[in-house]
Amino acid sequence: MTTTTTRPRAAAAAFLLVLLTSAAVSLATAAAAGHGQQQASVYMVMVKPPTQGVDCEAYQMGILASAVGSEARAKAALVYSYKTVVSGFAAKLTPAQADELQKHPDVLQVLPDMKYTLQSDSNHLN
Repeated sequence: MTTTTTRPRAAAAAFLLVLLTSAAVSLATAAAAGHGQQQASVYMVMVKPPTQGVDCEAYQMGILASAVGSEARAKAALVYSYKTVVSGFAAKLTPAQADELQKHPDVLQVLPDMKYTLQSDSNHLN
């Protein structure tokens, strides 16, 4: 009887060890991610229109560079530049960079990009 009761206890102990190790690894990974850089996502940034004669892209790049630290980083972060109907751009930013941009005097609004999906009602098809 000793071997039959020892095996389930050993299996349970091994299972608990694996479970605890897995939990420890998950917590360590989450903590490392929290201490690392923030997750970047796309933000829509609306800016005041540049004065007449000023290159719109250079104007927007200067604003973006002020938040991300350099023109090279700004070029890497830029997703799209809006020039026709509104003045602004879409860029991959961390929440801290988005907050920094909001403080710029030429920035009107900084909003996280929202994805909208069209939902259809299949009952209308019949």
